[in-house]
Amino acid sequence: MTHKIILDTDPGIDDAMAIFFAFQSPDIDVLGLTTVYGNVPATMAAKNALSLCELAEVDIPVCKGVAMPWVGPESKYAHFVHGDDGFGNINHPAPVGKIDPRSSAEFIVEMALKYPGEITIVAVGPLGNLALALRLEPDLPKLVKAVNIMGGAVFVPGNVTPVAEANIWNDAYAAEIVLGADWTLNMFGLDVTYDLPFAPNFTNILAQKNPKLGGFVEKAAKFYMDFYSAGKETRQCYFHDAFPIAYIVDPTLFGMTEGNVRVSTDKLNQGQTSFAPHGSTISPDWLEASSINVATTVDHPRLTDLLINRYAL
Repeated sequence: MTHKIILDTDPGIDDAMAIFFAFQSPDIDVLGLTTVYGNVPATMAAKNALSLCELAEVDIPVCKGVAMPWVGPESKYAHFVHGDDGFGNINHPAPVGKIDPRSSAEFIVEMALKYPGEITIVAVGPLGNLALALRLEPDLPKLVKAVNIMGGAVFVPGNVTPVAEANIWNDAYAAEIVLGADWTLNMFGLDVTYDLPFAPNFTNILAQKNPKLGGFVEKAAKFYMDFYSAGKETRQCYFHDAFPIAYIVDPTLFGMTEGNVRVSTDKLNQGQTSFAPHGSTISPDWLEASSINVATTVDHPRLTDLLINRYAL
């Protein structure tokens, strides 16, 4: 069975690794890359996504999306994690192709209308494109199969503030809209992506298995690993954005907990994803909140093997 997906992304080094993982998976049909500001500004995100498609020799639409949070000032971006170019300052050549004229939100709606009930939207950046798509097509939740997001922190601390993960914090109002919509939503946050770091030789293995795509990840990830390894005894790395794609390939990798979620938008708690597992509360304020599925456990050895094996195809 082939799974149709739209990958909403802000490349970003771990985005690049996840995009190549999707491209290398014969059971995944990537209809297009929709891009959004986040790790890098919106224009850079779109150009980086196009560069990744060209490197992988995959001819699909790449669309530029929202450049600002739903509410509030422009992001300061994560250049200290991903480098000034989003690729670890490796001076990768600029793309030669053209960005699709459709906006990310327009592309999402157009594909959902074309393939009703067939598409999983995989969102691994801030959620502004999905929030805008919901405004363009209020029936969108009825038209997509599911939404898998990388974002949030439920039972663990955040990575931007004590309570907030970066993607949700970056556009909390958009996240409130998206997580509040009536669709099947699976959230892969820091509860699983920080569960265990990938070993120091992980990117070396990817490069050995796939010198072209894995070699790019190995080269770009040096900067990324420097950030995650600062102050640590051994080098380590986290590839957050592959998790919601891996769930499509093999759902048994994850333990999922169903419950009600709310996203905070006040200044102090901006981006907090508060979660009440079903049966844990009788509060009407919580029982009336949207129900989502949250990944709370992951089989890290099997996930690692899956990623390596797909790069080897």
